[in-house]
Amino acid sequence: MIVNTEGYHSLIEYLTENLAIFANQQGDTGEETVEDIVTDLVASNLMTVFAQNPELESEVRFTLLREADAVVADLGEVLASAWVQKATNEQVMFLDDYIGLIKNLFDSAFQ
Repeated sequence: MIVNTEGYHSLIEYLTENLAIFANQQGDTGEETVEDIVTDLVASNLMTVFAQNPELESEVRFTLLREADAVVADLGEVLASAWVQKATNEQVMFLDDYIGLIKNLFDSAFQ
């Protein structure tokens, strides 16, 4: 649905262009790892998509869940070196914006 689109591939490219944010582990960190942040943000954005589209059939919802799993897996691969590190505030802000862009791709799939 979205992971095989040009828009998604452009977002992965954008992420790789900003990997320096994840190379620097200095700064204020919370207790959550980059993996925790990504997983939570993807899940909450997916729940928002479901809430905004209550008419979605179960089959479509399952497809979206698979797509969300693929997004998390892709992010895990790209961010492998930082994946289990505690996330800095800068990383959390970047991930929040980035995953918001991914949500936009999910939203556009229904328009």
